[in-house]
Amino acid sequence: MAMKVFAKRLHELRTERGIEIQALATKLGLHYTTVLRYERNEAKPSIETIILLADFFGVSTDYLFGRADI
Repeated sequence: MAMKVFAKRLHELRTERGIEIQALATKLGLHYTTVLRYERNEAKPSIETIILLADFFGVSTDYLFGRADI
């Protein structure tokens, strides 16, 4: 369940900010298909990547996984 919420919130954060998948991947040093697979809930990110994404978007890891709404 948490990974499904993660995929949804990652997609929402990215699109709300008008960032293309390729641009996000490049900024974070990831491959385009890796980010795409995260958003499709087809792959699980490492702890390091989760922290990187949270820092990039200015949210908590709890928010990314649906444990907090702010």
